Amino acid sequence: MRRLLFLCLSVVCSPLWAAHGYALWGDLKYGANFLHFDYVNPNAPKGGELRLVSNLRVSTFDKYNPFTIKGSAPAYLADLMFDSLLTGSLNETGAGYGLLARDVDVAPDGLSATFRLAPEARFHNGDPVLALDVKYSFDSLMGPHTSPAYKSLLEDVAGLDVLDERSVRYRFKKPNRELPLTVGGLPVFSRAWGAENGNAKSFDQIVTDVPIGSGPYKIGPVRFGKDITYVRDPTYWAKDLNVKRGSNNFDRITVKIYKDGTARLEALKAGEFDLMRFFSAGDWARRVNGKRFDSGELVKAEFKHRLPTGFQSYVLNTRRDKLKDVRVRQALGLALDYEWMNRQMFYNAYQRVNGLFGNTDCQASGMPSDAELALLARWPRDIPPAALGPMAVAPRTDGDSSLRANLRQAQALLNAAGWEVRDGALRNALGQAFDIEYLDSNESAARMAAPWARNLEKLGITLSFRPVDFALYQQRLQKFEFDITSIAYGGTHNPGQEYADIFGSKAADQEDSGNFVGVKNPAVDALIREMTSAKSKAELLPACRALDRVISHSHFLIPQWSAGTHRMVYNSWRLAKPESMPPYAAGEGWAIDTWWAK
Repeated sequence: MRRLLFLCLSVVCSPLWAAHGYALWGDLKYGANFLHFDYVNPNAPKGGELRLVSNLRVSTFDKYNPFTIKGSAPAYLADLMFDSLLTGSLNETGAGYGLLARDVDVAPDGLSATFRLAPEARFHNGDPVLALDVKYSFDSLMGPHTSPAYKSLLEDVAGLDVLDERSVRYRFKKPNRELPLTVGGLPVFSRAWGAENGNAKSFDQIVTDVPIGSGPYKIGPVRFGKDITYVRDPTYWAKDLNVKRGSNNFDRITVKIYKDGTARLEALKAGEFDLMRFFSAGDWARRVNGKRFDSGELVKAEFKHRLPTGFQSYVLNTRRDKLKDVRVRQALGLALDYEWMNRQMFYNAYQRVNGLFGNTDCQASGMPSDAELALLARWPRDIPPAALGPMAVAPRTDGDSSLRANLRQAQALLNAAGWEVRDGALRNALGQAFDIEYLDSNESAARMAAPWARNLEKLGITLSFRPVDFALYQQRLQKFEFDITSIAYGGTHNPGQEYADIFGSKAADQEDSGNFVGVKNPAVDALIREMTSAKSKAELLPACRALDRVISHSHFLIPQWSAGTHRMVYNSWRLAKPESMPPYAAGEGWAIDTWWAK
């Protein structure tokens, strides 16, 4: 008996420090002794400068703390300056390898994950990265001064225990295979950041205090409103670590800010920076040209990826009375003629977004499976009846379909919802006209909205475009003060707790949450819980596909468009790159991580 007890204590109860990483479904691409990721050049030279344009919509920055709600931080700061316990690779999904953490051990019951910090890990000021810093970072992110998205994402984290100087244990409220990756990916920063005379400041008071992180770059020269330069830390503690070998090759990364898209494009043509990713099909097709392209200095290239399409959409705020009825929301979507827009405005460069999980195994299609039906049957009063039938598909205007037929269907839906055309406008029983506002900080969005507005006008609906500066736009979104806006939601191969922030009932009433739609539905909450508690991919797929059906048939979102490639222009005289892009790289992030200067 004593021998059996000893075996239990040594095998089950003590941490198994052999795990060099963690995979969501148990399979890591890289073994414990791998030398470097396959997609890097381990012998890439260090040096030179990468000059980028800011990828943010803000035209300036006023703080160095990227985690607090108020203000705007510079582009790429969080990724370049803060390491995390685990880091992912760009040629697999659902996996994390030790960075700040030397080892990770997930308990057999799934209720905790223990991380042991690498003893060589150092902050920029030379201090060791300790367990107390990990706890300080977690407590700060969960505090009152950061986005509610952190609280939603970490809702099932019960707490963090400091086991010793370099060991921490995250405790979970329930088993959730994704949580070890979630907490392992949180940024870690020093307790000394922002401290004055040894006293810590409130986290919201840490504004322009230079961050004390452990990442490969520090802040260098800064010209507020114009540019910021990150300088590579020559003593970066992880520069020879396998997960970092061949990465972070530039001595300097300068990020420049321009007031508008025209200025950015002309600056690129003038050689003011080295790389730019394009999101405008019109610019890509017609305006990316000039002497530097003709000489071969600037190269125009499309890099095919396998990333999820995401669900970039027009977002309908159901907190507004006019948008509460699902028939009204469906009618608005029927008036959007995507095929005409793609042909006449986008040079046939895009594909229509289809549901929440396009280009992933979670994408729903056709009729629901028996497993999906079993989940949906639990909430007959809370799901759209159509969710039990074929998966919703966006209306089309080509082939056997037409805009005229779609508008007739929209008119019938509006009439059934109590809206009829009287006195030249669509009105309800109270005589109120159907006029709605589309809010955006990008004035070019007016061009995209114009054909939709013309079609809505045929139904008697007035759609007004309201352009505002980004600061006001951000403020109004935080307080949900809009009728319609456009959001580019990122996709994922492994959906989980982040969807509680986007569609969860609790988030609907939290200012600055991601639930812009205002969804408050117990069925949606339950399906998100089913996703996060899935113990296998076989359990995950019915849950995420059922969620896809419920959201799509609720018509909260009017799907927009996506591209299967990263469209980028780069300076081939100044930059060198690996032979091919890993399938899950995110555009300019690939260049920042793995390219090098010639």
